Amino acid sequence: MRFQFSEQQQQFRGEVRGFLAEEVGPGRGNGGVDQAFSKKLAARGWIGIAWPKEYGGRGLGPVEQMIYTEEMILANAPRGYHFTAERQVGPSLIRHGTEAQKREWVPRIMSADVSFALGLSEPGAGSDLAAASTRAERNGDEYVVTGQKIWTSNAHLSDAIWLVVRTDQAAPKHRGISCLMVDLDSPGITIRPLFDLTGGHHFNEVFFDEVHVPVDRRVGEENAGWYILAEHLDFERSGIERLVDLEFVFSELMALAREKAKAGTLSPALRHQLAELALELEVGRLLCYRVSWLQASGKVPTAEASTAKIFGTEWSQRMTGVAMKTLGLEGAGALAGAVRPELVMHAYLNAVSRTIAGGTSEIQRNIIATRGLGLPRS
Repeated sequence: MRFQFSEQQQQFRGEVRGFLAEEVGPGRGNGGVDQAFSKKLAARGWIGIAWPKEYGGRGLGPVEQMIYTEEMILANAPRGYHFTAERQVGPSLIRHGTEAQKREWVPRIMSADVSFALGLSEPGAGSDLAAASTRAERNGDEYVVTGQKIWTSNAHLSDAIWLVVRTDQAAPKHRGISCLMVDLDSPGITIRPLFDLTGGHHFNEVFFDEVHVPVDRRVGEENAGWYILAEHLDFERSGIERLVDLEFVFSELMALAREKAKAGTLSPALRHQLAELALELEVGRLLCYRVSWLQASGKVPTAEASTAKIFGTEWSQRMTGVAMKTLGLEGAGALAGAVRPELVMHAYLNAVSRTIAGGTSEIQRNIIATRGLGLPRS
């Protein structure tokens, strides 16, 4: 069977590449959060390209969305301002929000006027989000929120937060959860930085001390947020960004391997490892493409999204491990030919968290077993 994109999809990829070559340059960008760059994408109608036209989207579909995301990541474009709002918040609002919420928030996301962080994990509720204990007590036409979130990416740079809260303390843990949209400049919110293994700051812990949130900021029915959240996470786990954002490191690794081959120092074992990694990269890409195709067919690829997430994150750990071994001691103190050791080191350390963030590999395997294969719970 021959897999290929349609002519229109290939033309769209070329259009995105041309834009990035002009705006980012021939090499890779610096990534990060840049509202001005997001505004340029918004002006071209590229934020929310897969959203329905009645809400201002272009209605191009999940495959075009995936193509656009892939090219942005390969160029390391500064997509951080709008990315979470586009990937998760907007689709959840379109599916579950009220008409008033859609009219208020969807245009602001598409115009890059608002950015979102995700308030999911807590110190005692990581992969088990149903164990969230941040409380939202109903008081008339508002909630009073108290609790803590952790590992909250870019909260210090975001305008609002999509917050998972417990609105019924007595209900079974999956049935007492609601989703709120909260302004991060609300009184009672404190954001403190967390630094990862590389020394970088994108994680935060966020504290809520009797924060008042209007009830009309709740998305979906009260206590039914778990079902929205499960779908919300599928949007995150199915993304091709978990795979191709390290493709540039692999490209540099292959360049170093070619130098070693010319010098006669490339071992047969390493040659085989590199061949396996190259094949796995393409397998992972096809798994991500399959998720987009299923979405375009009107299906909800829960197990498939988990499969793509496991494969991509575990590949990144295998690949960066091989890259570190290939560099060896020669890369510890100086540049080693075609590859930049500081990039490999950063990627290697960052890869540690990939099988944890967004739901551990163990959680993903449980999803595949129960929802994909229909196996009974033990």
